[in-house]
Amino acid sequence: MAFTLALSSPSPLNWTSINCCYWEGITCNQDGWITHLHLPFKGLKGGIHPSLGNLTHLTYINLSHNSLYGSISQDIGFFPFVNRLEILDLSYNLLSSELPFSLPSSSIQVVDFFTNHFHGVIPSSFFHQTRNLTSFNVSNNTFSDIYNATTLEEIALPVNLLYRSISDRIVNLTNLAILNLYYNHFSGLKFIFLHFNYLEVNSLNTLPPSLMNCTNLSELLLGDNNLEGDISALNFSKLSILSKIDLWSYNFNGPFPILFLKYLSFLSLSGNKWTNLTGAMNILMRCESLIVEIPADDGLVDFDGFKNLQILSLSRCELTGQIPFWLSKLKKLEILNLDFNRITVSVPIWLGTLPRLFYINLGSNQISGEFPKELCRLAMLLYEGTSAQVYQNYLELPIFVKIRDDAKALQYNYLYFFPPSIYLYNNSISGNIPTEIGQLRLLHKLGLGFNNFSGSIPDQISNLKNLDTLDLSKNHLTGKIPESLKGLNFLSYLNFSYNDLEGPITTSTQLRSFQSSAFEGSRYQTNAEQLM
Repeated sequence: MAFTLALSSPSPLNWTSINCCYWEGITCNQDGWITHLHLPFKGLKGGIHPSLGNLTHLTYINLSHNSLYGSISQDIGFFPFVNRLEILDLSYNLLSSELPFSLPSSSIQVVDFFTNHFHGVIPSSFFHQTRNLTSFNVSNNTFSDIYNATTLEEIALPVNLLYRSISDRIVNLTNLAILNLYYNHFSGLKFIFLHFNYLEVNSLNTLPPSLMNCTNLSELLLGDNNLEGDISALNFSKLSILSKIDLWSYNFNGPFPILFLKYLSFLSLSGNKWTNLTGAMNILMRCESLIVEIPADDGLVDFDGFKNLQILSLSRCELTGQIPFWLSKLKKLEILNLDFNRITVSVPIWLGTLPRLFYINLGSNQISGEFPKELCRLAMLLYEGTSAQVYQNYLELPIFVKIRDDAKALQYNYLYFFPPSIYLYNNSISGNIPTEIGQLRLLHKLGLGFNNFSGSIPDQISNLKNLDTLDLSKNHLTGKIPESLKGLNFLSYLNFSYNDLEGPITTSTQLRSFQSSAFEGSRYQTNAEQLM
């Protein structure tokens, strides 16, 4: 009854029965304890009496759509002894003051304060004991800052006074499905990192045009989501200070509008269906800050830009033609990834002249010709002294690499952890594997499978003491497996299957440790099965 004393007279509630379990809006459990208080749209006016805090078995409170007003004590908070509460709905009232330091229950799941007069900062302690909170709606109040919660699935804070930037702690909300922040003051928004989600921004799975109003945005990282559409409909000219863009593995199409992005330093556009990239390249030549990823064009013979470019990754871009000669001028290039395209002709011999190159992936293209001996002169793969200068480099943004469709993408933050590799798998390369390959003593991964290589396996491969991956499968290699390969102690993946090899497998414990599938399809298969 004390609850009605705080209401303006006359009270609209007819609470006269001796047994409160029969009162309007009250539900009790079998033991007679009040568990539900359901009083929306009752015309209630006045304050919320602290006596509600004595109902310690309450799990549900709904006082929405009334005219309740007044403040809530910072110290007392929302019914501090109601520690079973799961639903708290005070929406559409006139309640004011700042939020208390904490919510009453660690079991609370839904909090709805929509359309009140709450204000100030939402304290970080407000969420400390709310590990089950899934929905937090404080729309149409006047909050000026927010903090992260725990397992939140929905945050609704539109029509507030939020300004500057959102705390980077929001990345802890791994279950977040809905983030509603419209009509705030995020003029200082600088970073959007949403890569590697299954993001659908709206029913059309497109980026909203309103994103272009974030004029202070400097980093937009949305790689590997479910977005699509014609990106030319977005006016990127408003985002003139963008320095980093990651739209990797989308289904975007159309011309990419980058005319005004003069501060661009990171651009990842792999896995899309862009058009008009020739014009884009002419613009990007003037982007002196660009040092990471770019779109490519085969027609820039006289190209003389990107002198600081370290990493070129254009996987799955449906590129055609040969690898352009202007890449030979990129003397600081360290990583070249052009896999899963339609590149033709042969592996250019000038790749072996790039002084800092230590990772090449040209897999799954239509490359023909032979393995150039010049590729065995890569300085970064010859001696420890030369490689040290590159391996210390920290990548300002991570690189994600997926060698196979059924494999998880690996993230690399340091070039030190990026494995020195040559991948030429799934092409039409023929001829012998050059014996000079034994010079690449720092090579970790060699993938030459699914080609037309012939001749014997070079004994010199045994010089590659750091090799952990060796794939020569599905070629036309003949002869025996060199006995010297037993010295490759770090080898963790080996595949010689489907060649024309013969004879017994070396008795090396190292080679015998691999499954028989690594040797199937050749005339030594029976011997292999006996040894395994």
